Amino acid sequence: MSLHHFFLEDQVIAQESEAEFPLRLSAEDLKHARVLRLAPGEHIAVVDAASDFFECELVSCSADGIIARIAAKLDAPERAQVVLVQGIAKGEKMDQVVRHATELGIAGIVPLSCERSIVKLDAKKAASRVQRWSAIAKSAAMQAGLTAVPEVSRPLSVREAAKMLSGATAVLVFWEEAPLSAKIAPALSSALAACDCLDAKDARIAVVVGPEGGLSAREVEQFQAACPRTYPVTLGPSILRTETAGIVAPALVLYELEGR
Repeated sequence: MSLHHFFLEDQVIAQESEAEFPLRLSAEDLKHARVLRLAPGEHIAVVDAASDFFECELVSCSADGIIARIAAKLDAPERAQVVLVQGIAKGEKMDQVVRHATELGIAGIVPLSCERSIVKLDAKKAASRVQRWSAIAKSAAMQAGLTAVPEVSRPLSVREAAKMLSGATAVLVFWEEAPLSAKIAPALSSALAACDCLDAKDARIAVVVGPEGGLSAREVEQFQAACPRTYPVTLGPSILRTETAGIVAPALVLYELEGR
């Protein structure tokens, strides 16, 4: 049975001087622990503020907090760093992408403001959305038993995102106008070879998905100009919704990388 996962934002367990110590969970996580009806003797997985991974045994659980002891220090699995650069979608679509892409194990999410984006966010709305998406990502990471929560950046323009990704191992732009011969596997192979990246786990791959209206040719060219290892690729003959592509694309890239 998998362990319930919790993340500590401001506590480094290695700095605890006592064998039994309080876990400084956020108010929301403490509420979640009560909902789970955790009891003394049970074990949970904890990732602390230093990104160290522990299995902890619960000593006491009350409305005031949780006391625990270290049962084991665990090794976090190594995975390639895949960042989803997602055209901002309207309504709950973006929430859905953040939730399910997090469950897959992506390393980060960059909301992308595009020429054809339906959603336009001012600074106040953007900050509120990022806060919401970050909370969704944390909840999904806990549910999926992950050892890290993907960072959700502020919304970026295509120019800003392209500049940020200039040093990526590969930028895969999932574009409905890419030829059907433009497959994921050959693009990754070319990029890894160009970077002399012998181990796919050392790769940093960006997956770019456009908004409801798709990416323009000019926007694709901006990514290509910023990083020489930018590849427009296809998800097949069907035109997928942005919220579908935002989940399918990183899933396929992670699957391909983990097979290398």
